[in-house]
Amino acid sequence: MIVGKFNQLKSSIRRKRENGTLNDAISVFLLLLPYALMFSLFVAIPVAIAIGLSLTYFNSIQAPEFQGLLNYITLLTQDEIFLKYVLPNTFKYALLVGPGGYFLSFLLAWMLAQIQSKARTVLALALYTPSMVGGVFISVVWRTLFSGSESGYINALLIQWGWITKPIQFLQDPAYLMNIMIVVGLWSAMGIGFLAMLAGILNTNEELYEAAYIDGIKNKFQEVIYITIPSMHSQMLFGAVMAIVGAFNSGWIGVALSGSNPTPQYAGQLIINHIEDYGFQRYEMGYAAAISVALLLMVWGFSKLAYRLFSDRD
Repeated sequence: MIVGKFNQLKSSIRRKRENGTLNDAISVFLLLLPYALMFSLFVAIPVAIAIGLSLTYFNSIQAPEFQGLLNYITLLTQDEIFLKYVLPNTFKYALLVGPGGYFLSFLLAWMLAQIQSKARTVLALALYTPSMVGGVFISVVWRTLFSGSESGYINALLIQWGWITKPIQFLQDPAYLMNIMIVVGLWSAMGIGFLAMLAGILNTNEELYEAAYIDGIKNKFQEVIYITIPSMHSQMLFGAVMAIVGAFNSGWIGVALSGSNPTPQYAGQLIINHIEDYGFQRYEMGYAAAISVALLLMVWGFSKLAYRLFSDRD
């Protein structure tokens, strides 16, 4: 019986070789193999490990101790900091910086597409640079602007104009920190999604615009709505996903501005800061892994929403 099955397999392989399908399958397999290996190494395996650790108590010294869903129950019912500060702060920041940065990326990309190529290249580089060196700029520029001493530019101007009599602790005051974080987040939101949108706008078929004006389009707004956006669904989807990931991964801004984690009175504490607090300061790796899984589910949910909005599929 085994010999018969083996002979059938040999006959099947021989027929596929004669038809050329086996060589095609091997070529496809070899082409996909590097991607599959990299995806597994840097995405699938770390996610699986994080999910596994989230079901344990792990202090990074002793062996992980399985405790089921206790970390998730604690996160949703007993973690007052997470429920009172971290979750509202994260959604406020993400809902303002994500869509806001996405809209600004598209608007600035469209405006740059209307000017000459040399000036466009210089301005695009200037807008893209903050997303690459944001940490340096925050330390050098933004912390100097909002310094809590009289040497801070904002405080110096307000005192000079007579609006205040003593410096305001902008980066330590809960009333100001989150708003400053949002401003800095929007300023540094022109990342790779912005470049993708610019490329999509520049590569839109010019004949479509000509045909649209013949058919009755009268202004630039209608041109954007009916021609530009429908012609660059893939770039819009990519930009949306990058904006979502960037908004949920921007906890470093609050720490860089305030100089501490947790941030003052948890005013700028985002979920990524909560993960770092428990993982790298308290060494509660299992609980930090549970928070990271919760963050993964949030990003996945918003990404699915973006896919429904901008996907070409019916």
